[in-house]
Amino acid sequence: MKRPSTHGRIHPVSKEMRVKLDRIDRQILSLLQDDAGLSNAELAEKVNLSANACWRRVKQLEESGIIRKRVALLSAEKLGLGVTVFVSIKAGSHSEEWLRKFAQGVSELPEVVEFYRLSGETDYLLKVMVRDIQDYDRVYKKLIATAPLSDVSSSFAMERIKSSTALPLTQLW
Repeated sequence: MKRPSTHGRIHPVSKEMRVKLDRIDRQILSLLQDDAGLSNAELAEKVNLSANACWRRVKQLEESGIIRKRVALLSAEKLGLGVTVFVSIKAGSHSEEWLRKFAQGVSELPEVVEFYRLSGETDYLLKVMVRDIQDYDRVYKKLIATAPLSDVSSSFAMERIKSSTALPLTQLW
């Protein structure tokens, strides 16, 4: 079961859409979050299943949308992208047309690695990865050209204290 989506936006999954997971499914997910490069044979051995049974479970987790995709995590620092910027934006308008234009423009900026619509005083929050402040200025100029904005505030991360791609599975146990 895939999450419903409109205009490329992901919507929260209702309780009715959640898939029931057993202990082995949770073990598989935990192992794959730690190392998506595990072979099916290695994974099957770790969860004490036959290779075929393990493959079927992984396939079911993929088809249900729980496993969205498997990726390699790269080192931003080693690639020269050592500056993380959190950009708070107040919308210039709250129309559907404005949002479509803004979302399209932001989605075309590869430096924007996360993009959220928020409640509260800030309308949107972006996580931007760049080489340095001059590189961010280049991205900033492209960003403000996407659609009329009321306010843009940038905060530069001084230190990454915790960063994880793993979802907390402990509440599922």
